[in-house]
Amino acid sequence: MLSGGARVRCIVAPERIRVLVVCAEAGRQTRLDLEVEAGCSAGEALIRSGILAMHPDIDASACGIGIFGREVTRDHRLCDGDRVEVLRPLLEDPRERRRRLAKQGKAAAKKAGGS
Repeated sequence: MLSGGARVRCIVAPERIRVLVVCAEAGRQTRLDLEVEAGCSAGEALIRSGILAMHPDIDASACGIGIFGREVTRDHRLCDGDRVEVLRPLLEDPRERRRRLAKQGKAAAKKAGGS
């Protein structure tokens, strides 16, 4: 028997869960709250949200899916409160970009100091 102050935890999974679906482009981002059935996959949630139709410049076949910034497969089962993110392909390798910018900075410093 439970005491008056005891907390009861439900072990039955909820039938519906709430997730947030997000997509960002330069200068624009879309956030949609979505309620789906428990056991829904990340790919299904993305399709049901219709978010890619709102961003026609994004190639859906080239995009990945992430949950809180960590890439997952399209069949990854969602949990209540997950943030489903559209992961666009990188335009430039971040390491190469840093190297290029560092090289440009050195050249500019050399030019300014050598004048």
